[in-house]
Amino acid sequence: MQNKDKSPYRILGIDPGTATTGFGIIDCGTSKINDTVDYGVIKTESHFSDSQRLKIINQSLDEIFEKYKPNIVAVEKLFFFRNTTTIITVAQARGVILLNMELKNIPLFEFTPLQVKQALTGYGKATKKQMQEMVMKNLNLKSIPKPDDAADGLALAICCQSSLSYLLKTK
Repeated sequence: MQNKDKSPYRILGIDPGTATTGFGIIDCGTSKINDTVDYGVIKTESHFSDSQRLKIINQSLDEIFEKYKPNIVAVEKLFFFRNTTTIITVAQARGVILLNMELKNIPLFEFTPLQVKQALTGYGKATKKQMQEMVMKNLNLKSIPKPDDAADGLALAICCQSSLSYLLKTK
């Protein structure tokens, strides 16, 4: 499972969305983060059909996998949403992501926003700004990663790394 750069794990964190899917990639061991590999977003245009947008997300994930070769994936788990339209489109994007990972036979771990906030700040109701600052601090970055969805992808990767030794025992 080791990567070519000597880190045993390369974690891809994914924050699902139809318009914007955030991702962040880190190299790490079970006890520490070694490097921030990359982060960014997969964007789709609003004038595209749902099926076209999901295809773009799927193809972009394939490109990310080909380029970075992660061996663990962390994805945000859906929780209560007030806007039913939003939850449906996010669930569609999430479904494409889950299928893509399953077809690649990549170990996948899911985290709720509460779990991510708890892991990064110790407080389940942390603000977006507090989360972004902790991402920057944990990864020794000079500035907060932009856009917000990319920072969320990195936060998921960090959350996964923080409980990696436990997660690997249960998988």
